[in-house]
Amino acid sequence: MEEDELLNQENVEKRLSPHPLSFMGLQSLCIFLIAWGLIFGWMINFSDFRELFENVLLQIAVWGLVLLVVSIIASIIKVMWRIFFLYLSVVLVALGLIWWLNLFDAIGLFLPVYTVIVSIIGFLLVELFRRSHKYIISNQRIVFKGGVITKEQRTLRYDKISDVNTKQGILGQIFSFGTIIPISQSGFGLGSDQSFAGGGAHGSGSKRVGLFGFFGGGREVQTPRTRSYYELHGVYPFKEIRKMVEQLVQGSEISQYQKQQVDFQEEQRDFQEEQRDLQKEMKDLLKKQKNQSKSKEE
Repeated sequence: MEEDELLNQENVEKRLSPHPLSFMGLQSLCIFLIAWGLIFGWMINFSDFRELFENVLLQIAVWGLVLLVVSIIASIIKVMWRIFFLYLSVVLVALGLIWWLNLFDAIGLFLPVYTVIVSIIGFLLVELFRRSHKYIISNQRIVFKGGVITKEQRTLRYDKISDVNTKQGILGQIFSFGTIIPISQSGFGLGSDQSFAGGGAHGSGSKRVGLFGFFGGGREVQTPRTRSYYELHGVYPFKEIRKMVEQLVQGSEISQYQKQQVDFQEEQRDFQEEQRDLQKEMKDLLKKQKNQSKSKEE
């Protein structure tokens, strides 16, 4: 955040970015590609089973099938089908290059090298994505910035934060980084998880209940979750930043004694206004009585 972006009497307390290992979920996809590329190259070129893979089409089928199966499993676990389509695009590009460049006689070299190169490109893209995250903690607010192509920014004042949620995985506990999600009073920072229960039952008559004879009921649960651009994702050192944020949020809140004083002052103002209204009514009544007395005397 530049100096001209600061508010009146605002001071920057901390400038942060995600820890290099905070996007291990994305990095693990690249690690698998490297591992599978090396294993596949060894298997069809140097292992005792290489004679089983002399057929070029079989080599391509095994290589692509393993990638797609792993991507489906990862997509189901993460509930993120983008993983499957990402791996599918890797397979389709490889098939296109093999057909276009007529590399059928060099599959044993091309596919392992191609897989490793794709994984390296993936690592570079993940690192570029990580570096695009910028978090500024000031004495008045938290500013979240991010975006590789399209730039995004979110500003959250401490007096608008109703709760602070934190997450720290195994790697985070080892290397002292974690994620802090400030939840605003409007509910920004909350996602929803849907739990589902089903059974193989049918409705009355020919009407089915649910898809393929299944029925079920869902229950939505609010869960602290948002995009990495809108949370303090994988910040280091985790405990220090968490304490700083909680202290700044606490400092923006009115203490219980101060709240009692404010309530008492409001009650006093209301009482004084009632007294003034009563006095005005009494004056009006006396004036009215006085005017009536004068009119009788006349």
